[in-house]
Amino acid sequence: MSPPDATVSGASCARHDWAGSPKHAESGLSVRARVQPGPGFVLDVDTMLPASGVTTIFGPSGCGKTTLLRAIAGLVRPSPGRVALGEHVWQDDARGLWLPPHRRVVGAVFQAASLFAHLSVRQNLDFGLQRVPPAERRIALDQAVALLGIGPLMDRKPAHLSGGERQRVAIARALATSPRLLLMDEPLASLDAARKAELLPYFERLQCELAIPMLYVTHSLDELARLADEVLLLEAGRVHAQGPVAELMTRLDLALTRGDAASALVDGVVDPVDDPYHLLHVRFAGGVVQCIHAPGSPARHPGERVRLRVQARDVSLTLTPATDTSILNVLPARVQALADDGPAQMLVALEAGGVPLLARVTRKSAQLLALAPGLPVFAQIKGVAVLD
Repeated sequence: MSPPDATVSGASCARHDWAGSPKHAESGLSVRARVQPGPGFVLDVDTMLPASGVTTIFGPSGCGKTTLLRAIAGLVRPSPGRVALGEHVWQDDARGLWLPPHRRVVGAVFQAASLFAHLSVRQNLDFGLQRVPPAERRIALDQAVALLGIGPLMDRKPAHLSGGERQRVAIARALATSPRLLLMDEPLASLDAARKAELLPYFERLQCELAIPMLYVTHSLDELARLADEVLLLEAGRVHAQGPVAELMTRLDLALTRGDAASALVDGVVDPVDDPYHLLHVRFAGGVVQCIHAPGSPARHPGERVRLRVQARDVSLTLTPATDTSILNVLPARVQALADDGPAQMLVALEAGGVPLLARVTRKSAQLLALAPGLPVFAQIKGVAVLD
């Protein structure tokens, strides 16, 4: 059975503003880095990233994602280079300034948890805590333990933890250093689907309750859609695109819209739940979407913010609002652009109340409807295609 075509995610916090972009702090993370880790490849990046929310560094294998994270952490030295988080300058070649990794107040988690095998969970966390003088600790260890649900694991050794549990401990150890920035290098890549699903809510809780800026490296579109506020798209060591996740996921000139998983994100707020039908009503700038509120899923409350992911293949178009139809969601929209998607299909970029959507239709349908930029249409989304 294929995964749900659209999902509801996100904890009840104000992580996302209504424009779909992160709440920016007073300053950002400035990165100017040129690194040649080996023959035939050069990372050459000059960008400013938000100092809040989750910025996902996305791209195919070998595009420079991990190298960029290592340059920010100080594990490789760009030449030339400048790395600064607000007023905290970690490298500035023009001034001859270079701070080694242990002075950058950065927490890092990689694919392998890299816990000390001879130490218990508690001792692994104490190792991270001891790196920070008591007066400079901004995160209480008990808070990190509670957020990540590892209290029952404190006396175990890493060999007696599951893969997901080891990663949660690794995240807690990174938090114990009271970092100003969290670097996540494909932390879920080595886990199976069940363990990934187990960990994703913890990343959301971190952003809700700690608000530490996070750079999250992945090549998983599912993780990007679930977690990202901002996206930095790398290609062959260069910045190919950068911007709010909802915007980049619907740009027809980017690879994010290619393939069967092409989708749009809608951040909305929960209206009263239609309990008899187990439906969730989510209001956003373009209207109201009704979707399944599955029995046994976490309770949703009026006013709670959630994120919907609607795949292009589950959006059909009509020129007039349909009647006598089983499709619950019929949203007024306007065509923004069209692009070829193979010999028989087209992708249609839409706008509904200022929110971007995507539809995948046959070339024949596009011709019969005379789809063109500026045309008003109605986007139809089946309620069963949007699962809570």
